[in-house]
Amino acid sequence: MQSRGTRTKARRRRAVRAGRLCRPITRKTVPQRYPGNMKVIDLRSDTVTLPTAAMREAIMAAEVGDDVYGEDPTVNRLQERAAELLGKEATLLFPSGTMANQAALHTLTRPGDVVLASRDCHILKYESGAASALSGVQIKTIGADGIFDAADVRENLHPDEQHFAPTTVVAVENTHNMAGGRVFPADLLEGVAETARAAGLRLHLDGARLFNAAVATETDPARIAEPFDTVSVCLSKGLGAPVGSLVGTSLERAHELRRIRKRFGGGMRQAGFLAAAGLHALEHHVERLAEDHANARLLAEGMERIGLAVVGKPETNMVVFEFQDTMAFVSATRERQLLINPIGPGRFRAVTHLDVSASDVEETLERLRAVLEEIPC
Repeated sequence: MQSRGTRTKARRRRAVRAGRLCRPITRKTVPQRYPGNMKVIDLRSDTVTLPTAAMREAIMAAEVGDDVYGEDPTVNRLQERAAELLGKEATLLFPSGTMANQAALHTLTRPGDVVLASRDCHILKYESGAASALSGVQIKTIGADGIFDAADVRENLHPDEQHFAPTTVVAVENTHNMAGGRVFPADLLEGVAETARAAGLRLHLDGARLFNAAVATETDPARIAEPFDTVSVCLSKGLGAPVGSLVGTSLERAHELRRIRKRFGGGMRQAGFLAAAGLHALEHHVERLAEDHANARLLAEGMERIGLAVVGKPETNMVVFEFQDTMAFVSATRERQLLINPIGPGRFRAVTHLDVSASDVEETLERLRAVLEEIPC
């Protein structure tokens, strides 16, 4: 009879093979067949960035206070600046994107409500069931490939009748993670917002990568955020801060959000050290997102040249591609200090970011070429 530890390891291997779980980076997962000084190129996510030297200086120089009392001046400056950028009356700093999204949904709903959201949305797929666990909310997915339209909203509204759960919120993810960083088209968004308002629904924007969408489309972030009652943005993805997300909303809802943040365990004391990183990111790392988008295009074009099947054209900083043997590809790339996550059986996502240069992209392509020589796709 197998021990519990053996069974656990077997389940983990099966999950990794199916693309549901990523293997941790250890000595065993990166065999030393190649020189120890080979640079690790990490394309797993834009969350892996490290603070720049200038950002570290800003953190160390931050003026701080107790933010639970509203007395941290750096947090207050960050929230004021973010509110200006998003065109909202107020923003509130949260320790994570999951908490930001879930606190926003909590203020927009009551237990039993239905939220309409895109297929494979982050608030359903990657937030540990928080919507149902914390708010008693059901998420109904609509559309495909990260987007939906006004007709999708109308067709999925529940009747106002006692047998049906009330449909109260439409949630949009822009850009869409599982759709490969896809930007939600402006014309569709306008129709969705008009339909939602006409039906008496509220609107939430999971804008973890909102600034990627803004840069890619040369659109003011406030214009994208305008229709929404609540808007979350992440500081620790493409913007390169170590921690933090923000929710933009009205002054009235911000008061309730502060209560929910405290209830969820997100009240922080001398959070100005984190806020300083966020301020630096907003001031110095937004426009440079265009470099990440250019590197993603460069990577996609190179992958196609060497024979990898790229899924669609990158709109922002993600490249989705296919390779049939998931585990063989993961093993071969990690042997070469190249880190790319599977997002499903035979499907991978490579993410460009602050710590990946154009020369890193060229080096990535050389290592991928070697992988294909070893295990043809």
